[in-house]
Amino acid sequence: MTRPQPESIDPSQIRSLARAVIEADRFPYLASIDGDRPRLRPVSPVRTVDFTVHVANLRSYHKTQEIANNPNVELCYLDENHDQVRISGLAKIETNRDLLQEIWDSNPLLRNYLGSLDNPDLIVYRIEPVQVRFMREWALEYHEVPFD
Repeated sequence: MTRPQPESIDPSQIRSLARAVIEADRFPYLASIDGDRPRLRPVSPVRTVDFTVHVANLRSYHKTQEIANNPNVELCYLDENHDQVRISGLAKIETNRDLLQEIWDSNPLLRNYLGSLDNPDLIVYRIEPVQVRFMREWALEYHEVPFD
């Protein structure tokens, strides 16, 4: 049996291929560190611009303490073809009130669940990319994605 061969990738298309995977996956996985153990869970980003991703969270969730102790995280996106994008980055608490209001106004689930942007349990993380990688299914080779 021969191993499946991925189609070749035009290097000038890597960025757009990566963006397409991100747009196709509504629930990427977020990895954080809990002491010496990795923790992984699906999340629902509330805003994505280029490769900077905002994720809402509740202060009472365990990942809040994990990120406070170690802000290094990774998001993994997977599309129906099993192409994937990995965004390694730093999770920072978003404090820009205008941006938080924009996120709040565009997200009915947040509004219905939390009632007010000023709900003290709400926290929004901005995941700033440090590295973005794209991999085509079966390729077993990551391509660096330019994001600056």
